[in-house]
Amino acid sequence: MLKWYVDGRDYCWVRTNPTERNALAPLTTEQAVSTALENAKETIYIADWWLSPELFLRRPPYYNQEWRLDQVLKRRAEAGVKIYVMVYREVEAALTCNSEHTKHALQALCPKGSPGYGNIKIMRHPDHNVFENAADMTFYWAHHEKFIVIDYEMAFIGGLDLCFGRWDNHQHILSDVHPEGVANEVWPGQDFNNNRVMDFQKVQDWKQNELSKADYGRMPWHDVAMGLIGPCVYDIAEHFVLRWNFIKRDKYKRDDRFDWLELQGRQGEDEDLVGVQRPTHPVGDYIVHPLSPLSTKNLNNRGSVHAQIVRSSADWSSGILTEHSIQTAYSEVIKNAQHYVYIENQFFITATGDQQSPVHNTIGRAIVEAAVRAGKEGRKFRVIIVIPAIPGFAGDLRDDAAIGTRAIMDYQYKSICRGEHSIFEQIRKEGVDPENHIFLFNLRSYDRLNKTPKMKKQEEESGVKYQEVQRAQAEEIMGEGIHGVSDPVDGRDKHMGDKSEQSRSFKGELQANVLDGHKSDSAEQKTDAKRRFEATQQHQEETKSAYSVAHHAMAGQGPLSEEPWDGEPDDEIDNWIQEELYIHAKLLIADDRVVICGSSNINDRSQLGYHDSELSIVMEDTNRFQSTMDGQPFEAGWHAATLRRYLWREHLGLLPPQEMDASNDPNAQPPGDDSPNDPWDRDDSWKLAEDPLGDKLWEVWTEQATQNTLVYRQLFHADPDDHGKHCPRCDC
Repeated sequence: MLKWYVDGRDYCWVRTNPTERNALAPLTTEQAVSTALENAKETIYIADWWLSPELFLRRPPYYNQEWRLDQVLKRRAEAGVKIYVMVYREVEAALTCNSEHTKHALQALCPKGSPGYGNIKIMRHPDHNVFENAADMTFYWAHHEKFIVIDYEMAFIGGLDLCFGRWDNHQHILSDVHPEGVANEVWPGQDFNNNRVMDFQKVQDWKQNELSKADYGRMPWHDVAMGLIGPCVYDIAEHFVLRWNFIKRDKYKRDDRFDWLELQGRQGEDEDLVGVQRPTHPVGDYIVHPLSPLSTKNLNNRGSVHAQIVRSSADWSSGILTEHSIQTAYSEVIKNAQHYVYIENQFFITATGDQQSPVHNTIGRAIVEAAVRAGKEGRKFRVIIVIPAIPGFAGDLRDDAAIGTRAIMDYQYKSICRGEHSIFEQIRKEGVDPENHIFLFNLRSYDRLNKTPKMKKQEEESGVKYQEVQRAQAEEIMGEGIHGVSDPVDGRDKHMGDKSEQSRSFKGELQANVLDGHKSDSAEQKTDAKRRFEATQQHQEETKSAYSVAHHAMAGQGPLSEEPWDGEPDDEIDNWIQEELYIHAKLLIADDRVVICGSSNINDRSQLGYHDSELSIVMEDTNRFQSTMDGQPFEAGWHAATLRRYLWREHLGLLPPQEMDASNDPNAQPPGDDSPNDPWDRDDSWKLAEDPLGDKLWEVWTEQATQNTLVYRQLFHADPDDHGKHCPRCDC
């Protein structure tokens, strides 16, 4: 049984009163990801590239502080649930996600003597200790998987890490300025981020936000994930257990905090399939999972979707021979497609043969073969690719520091259309016009900063800048451990320093304040500044302008020109902003029948198997319904067709904007017999999006893309643009 989730709100949603659920009820329709975590009874597995313990799973954060990820995990650990977490240990010189802070923050949740002590185990891998593990070190590749398994009954898999910057809704808001009350902020601290302006900074000190909301918009985030019940849950759990045991052997073999995990169904002579080892003098116990009989987990075939887990995995990442079944799945699905292939991906770097070294993955060749075959048969066939306009790395493209970003873009252009070995030229070489078959698009969002003259007056009268207010708000709602975490197992966050340094840095008050739950003097000063700012609001008229107007990009919102503005028109003009809508999904849909979704980008890192570790799922729905393809009757698969129609209408602005409260939204609930996806089939847009090759839909799609390109060019001078007339690096 499969269910799709589009964007972070639906993926992260928590129902209002999960504790009211019947304790004897099966884990089915009452839980989304976070509610499923809240209702776990035995075990939780989490594998992420980056995990932010201070991530709020429900918004606005000020009113939902109990739904911060670390607090949810703490409650479950205290209830006796065994929680296992694996995160990528980054190369600190290259990345800022700070898995050390993740480790310390989670291990500090249940110190010795408290309920839940020992119930949260977190591993980081690969090891970078040359003295301890020189033979098995890797500096170049990452664990990029993103998945969750709960009680061996339900799993979630896709492109979304449980980390800062990912939470978003369909209208993709850019602005988060709230002079009417900072408690209404949606993205606190570094969760408000724009990778194109500045990457995450000092994430271990996660209250910090060097990006002022009064001056910048955030980078909106588009993603897709799946929730599932059935046999594939076991497959995902098996992969987790394999990796856990491999890391135990590779890094923690002499650490009794970490046990070997045995797996029901993979015991005895089959235990080597999940990496169980039995040294003469083992350190740590051997624990059989699941903790209750596997026969009680309801893992028999459920629903109508045939599914298979595929992965990129190898000796360095899980101790197995190289597997690149994700690349195989992508190539086979593309080559066998008869009508269309729709791709959303963060990157698009691929090869059409063996002449494009150092790029070697074969997805480009599959696209060429499918397009050439269709062209020679005179058959309408489209490959529609949606990728970011610019890779999400900080810096002006013209600066020397952006050489890496420009290199990625260069490889992407060479994959698509530049040079004789590109997809376009390889198709053209066969006498087929690639412009009839290959189409690429990107997405952008606009908004208006609510930095009104009234807000500026508040700053003047209070003597407090709005950026100080937003920092104070982060301090208030993320106050526990805000100056670092003292982990009873592995010590302290590095930025805390040793005890003497800490005493000097915080005038001897920090340790006592952390232990006693009191604020430091600096925290109190921030709170006082926030109070002064908000006090000036009482002497002013009520703010009429909205904190965001991004909802006007969606259906049924009336004219944007009628949005009120507290100030002069010239002031409003200066506050319009735009940003690329960052495509982070790793999704393929073919012929309204097959879907591939997971963590894998289209590049060698994700596809070759012996580089980054990845996990994806291939799905084909046997539940067919009558639809249309290229004007002809066609039996579409429900899962693939509804997801494709939903995504296309989101991108065209034909769906309504989403509220923060998802209590009544079926798409924010987990998979279950009585919680199918709501494909929003109750207005004319459902019929418009029916035929993926239909002339009317294609006309709407391409005309809107063309018009948007012209508007963003004229109003915002958005990069990149092929109408640029001057390059500072050449004499043109």
